[in-house]
Amino acid sequence: MSNANKRIVFLIDMQSFYASIEKGANPELRNKPIVVAGDPERRSGVVLAACPIAKSYGVVAAEALWQAQQKCRQLVVVRPRMEMYIRISMQITRIFEAFTDKVEPYSIDEQFLDVTGSVHLFGDPLQMAAQIRQRVWMETGINCRVGIGENKVLAKMACDNFAKKREEGVFWLKRETLADTLWKLPIEKLFGVGSRMKRHFHRMGVYQIGQLADMRPAILTRHWGVNGEVLWRTAHGIDDSPVALDSYDSQKGIGHHMTLPRDYHTAAEIKVVLLELCEEVCRRARKKELMGSVLSVGCRGADLAAGMGFGRQMKLTEQTNDAMTLYEAACFLFDRHWQETPVRSIGVNLGQLVPDNVVQLNLFTDNHKRRSLAQAMDDIRSRYGQDAILRAASVMEAGQAKERARKIGGHYK
Repeated sequence: MSNANKRIVFLIDMQSFYASIEKGANPELRNKPIVVAGDPERRSGVVLAACPIAKSYGVVAAEALWQAQQKCRQLVVVRPRMEMYIRISMQITRIFEAFTDKVEPYSIDEQFLDVTGSVHLFGDPLQMAAQIRQRVWMETGINCRVGIGENKVLAKMACDNFAKKREEGVFWLKRETLADTLWKLPIEKLFGVGSRMKRHFHRMGVYQIGQLADMRPAILTRHWGVNGEVLWRTAHGIDDSPVALDSYDSQKGIGHHMTLPRDYHTAAEIKVVLLELCEEVCRRARKKELMGSVLSVGCRGADLAAGMGFGRQMKLTEQTNDAMTLYEAACFLFDRHWQETPVRSIGVNLGQLVPDNVVQLNLFTDNHKRRSLAQAMDDIRSRYGQDAILRAASVMEAGQAKERARKIGGHYK
């Protein structure tokens, strides 16, 4: 592909997004080390975002709040305000749409932009990136970093590995320079390589991205199937996926995960949460007029270092978005794979989604009655709130539905 025909893609990341918003809303916090964290009295007392000043003390996102406070005694803790963060994220999206009509949200604080068709209006890619950064700063007070590449995977790695470490906050990662840039980095810096995959590569003697790039794809495919080839392509900066406005319109699965406020030790209390998760997953599936035929249940133990927990899936006998049907299957998976160790978090996912306008008739179950009851419950919750009607199990001590109804994304509104 000639330079003239190459796409130009940006991945724009907001620095310390939640913390930056809080500093903008509270000028007295501007020169103080702050973190945005959940309730320290519950399991959610975890650092969600740390400002650069806090990071200079070694504070990092996802660590326990008490650990962060030990590193920085003068740390200011701010409770998250998710409604405000979502509103500002949408404001930033509108800023990006003034530069290109191809904007794809990747997360609440990251978005892809395909600027191939509009970059000439703003100079070259570096000049355009600088203009976007200035406008975001002027309108929101948030510093953003821009990774540039000819596709999404290069733009993402440009941002994560280079732009975030540069004062100017911009880096252009080109395929022809990978040997001098990306390939010199440790293997865990490759997009798609987590801690477990890192250990696998280290056992193979692969420590740098360049070593992976030099391997034959067939070797990686033999070990990890199609994912092995994807990693090889990523190392070579190959990615054909478009920046798509409707990237989330066709979901592959609907899931819900919950970190518990304390360690749950008995099957009875864990199954209360399982029921609530199945209820939420099915509610969201019905809202999108979908149903699924593959159930996944993931359970993480209290001792993360020991790797306790499991993740299993099963094919259902019929496609469904009925909570009790899903719950019965979830209990089957849980009873079969739980090792009776304390549980810290648990999740449920419904996959292989199809439209719910065609239903298989069942001679032994009145599916029509179940669907009507579920729709009535959905209508009540939509009108009066998520906790307007609850299953009896949710009012027990183990239940979390009433507490989470007050939150957005697991955090208070």
